[in-house]
Amino acid sequence: MSFLPENKKKSYGVYRGRFAPSPTGALHFGSLVTAVGSYLDARAHGGQWLVRIEDVDKPRTLPGAADTILRTLEGFGFEWDGEVLVQSRRLDLYHAALAHLQLNGEAYPCACSRSEIKSASSQTSVDGGLRYPGTCRNGLPEGRDARAWRLKMFDRDFNFFDRIHGMCRQNVDREVGDFVLLRADGQYAYQLAVVVDDAAQGVNAVVRGVDLLDSTARQIALQQRLGLPTPSYAHLPVVINAAGEKLSKQTLAPAVDPAQGSAILAAAMQFLGHPLPAEMRGASLFDFWNWAISAWSIERVIRAIASNSGKAEKLSTGVI
Repeated sequence: MSFLPENKKKSYGVYRGRFAPSPTGALHFGSLVTAVGSYLDARAHGGQWLVRIEDVDKPRTLPGAADTILRTLEGFGFEWDGEVLVQSRRLDLYHAALAHLQLNGEAYPCACSRSEIKSASSQTSVDGGLRYPGTCRNGLPEGRDARAWRLKMFDRDFNFFDRIHGMCRQNVDREVGDFVLLRADGQYAYQLAVVVDDAAQGVNAVVRGVDLLDSTARQIALQQRLGLPTPSYAHLPVVINAAGEKLSKQTLAPAVDPAQGSAILAAAMQFLGHPLPAEMRGASLFDFWNWAISAWSIERVIRAIASNSGKAEKLSTGVI
């Protein structure tokens, strides 16, 4: 049974996708690729495309970045459905989800610091951190206060189908451990917020970067514990720079400029296995989107990855 009240549930009868940038800086080419892929998959299915600002991590949020991202999307001709959802205005929903898990005994308080986890764990988790060894699973050590809240996991495999990568399997307990829902700094964790928001918005098709593939099993675990539906997933290849790093604000990826018009959108399509026909070069945004929606195919993304021997995730910014 879902913790969400009836007025927060959405119909899952129509394709509902979303693009959910974090306002930690301006929109760069890697994020543009994800926006293009998610937008076209929604429109090609005759579905809805939502925009969500994922600012639940307040220490990393830059003032004005959300407005800059939205203006950039508008400048490239993206059109979203409904109002833009902002996570920082939805903390009551995340609180309700955490309370549901606490009352069911599925979330527990944790007193461990990062240094304590490092000294107690030798296993690296799937996302590069350390697997939590379960120190506080059976209760807080005497004299210690809770710093965070974690979801209690069990030794089982989570199997899911990704529309690009096929069948995937992950044992969250073995590969991640009991993961954080509420951080020591009082911020709700991404995994909890994204699951609650996808369900509340009726999102039933998630198209995002492959860097988030390892988060999927954790999100499915939360969906099952909260009685929420599981959307379909498609994880697009991600763009890297000349140094082999994923494009991001942390790697100083340059912002994209709507003044570049359809040319940079065509570069995103090329990266996703959809080369622009010669007759479409220099096309207006209107004509570009009409062509792109009719041409879009997840199968072409898969073929692009295969034709590059699995290296279609790589693109030097030097060729943009």
